[in-house]
Amino acid sequence: MSTLSRRSFLAAGAAALAAPSLCTAETATKFKLGLVTYNVPANWDLPTLLKVCKQVGIAAVECRTTHKHGVEPSLSADQRKEMKKRFADSGVVFWGCGSVCEFHSADADVVKKNVEDCKAFVQLVRDLGGTGVKVRPNGVPKGADEQKTFAQIGKALQKCGKAAADAGVEIWVEVHGAITQLPKNMKTIMEACGHKSVGVTWNSNPTDVVNKSVAESFELLKPWIKSCHINDLDNDANGKYPYRELFKLLAGIGYDRYTLIEIGKSYDVDAGTEFLKKYKALWERLVKG
Repeated sequence: MSTLSRRSFLAAGAAALAAPSLCTAETATKFKLGLVTYNVPANWDLPTLLKVCKQVGIAAVECRTTHKHGVEPSLSADQRKEMKKRFADSGVVFWGCGSVCEFHSADADVVKKNVEDCKAFVQLVRDLGGTGVKVRPNGVPKGADEQKTFAQIGKALQKCGKAAADAGVEIWVEVHGAITQLPKNMKTIMEACGHKSVGVTWNSNPTDVVNKSVAESFELLKPWIKSCHINDLDNDANGKYPYRELFKLLAGIGYDRYTLIEIGKSYDVDAGTEFLKKYKALWERLVKG
């Protein structure tokens, strides 16, 4: 073997040996940190929100309805263009809208109105260049048959999914609400829906945890995970929620979107900026395992 060939062979061998570790590092960093405006920056206007996210290194924002940012279906066409430009100029991704549309009501007219509201959010997200609309179930009505309610939710989601597909966006069903937040029940809802444009927002609920692990729950829902909410990362250290494990599971399915901070407490701008800096530092440590 010539010297050149031997060098080439050795280099190729070294690259092959290094490849697994490189792939592992790359996989672990495919997803980025985002922020739901519920509730840390609920009282910040849009310029402030985008400025802080850029400063801290928050990659994307899910704009929850009713908050001060003003990202709502009531925006005019010109206002939508201006808002889309604000996001583009900031370098912060407009991930989508966090609606409160829900489809579990025993009243068919209420369900119908929520479907129409969802369609309005779909058009807004399309106009702003976002990816999806977060919706939710919020439990099962008292006295209602659970399985029939799950089927009803799935049927309503099909209509939302069709509107989303036509607009080139997605529907994200938050794993939310008593009974409906149980992963096995959300799986039933998603199977009842069966629309390719409809997935779930993993919501980091205590009910995900079985024997100190979320692996069993994750396995049930992983085919549908399109977005992810995370909350108090200190719960990893105190044993309440295994975020290190969750992040490894997300990496294992090639999740390349966002894990979005959703904390119930609101902050003023200065305190919120410091909170987000500390949160991001802890997130980075947990992602690295």
